[in-house]
Amino acid sequence: MKITPWYPAALLLALCMSMSAAAQTPAPPPAEPAQGLWLAAQKDGVVEFKPCADEPSSMCGTVVWDKDAVPGKPGDCGLRIVKLRRKEDGVWRDGWVYDPREKKNYKGALRIKGSVLALRAYIGTELLGQTEEFTRVDAIPAGCPAAAAAK
Repeated sequence: MKITPWYPAALLLALCMSMSAAAQTPAPPPAEPAQGLWLAAQKDGVVEFKPCADEPSSMCGTVVWDKDAVPGKPGDCGLRIVKLRRKEDGVWRDGWVYDPREKKNYKGALRIKGSVLALRAYIGTELLGQTEEFTRVDAIPAGCPAAAAAK
């Protein structure tokens, strides 16, 4: 192959343009650490946290496994128990947390502390609340009937 005087310059220009395009491509946003499956501290339920279907900028938590669920009695399977609308400084807040045991809604805050998801439910001020801690799990145990898909 005969190298003409313009060939090295064209090659250098093409290389610079491809590097420039790669530098301008934004990196994908980091995955939301709260997303995924979380086992309750009492090991009696698994909640899936993910963006809300009806409001994708919010974080929702839905019970996907309830140890007391049996066919015909789904328990809390499919029940949305968390909807938090805003994330600030690593904390999701501005929404509600539903306690299915007490059948009450509370204000809520969700934090990730290492491998623990801390869900705080409170009335008035966050200082006067209770925190439930969840640990991440990879799979949903058998139990929730498919019919309980959306409460």
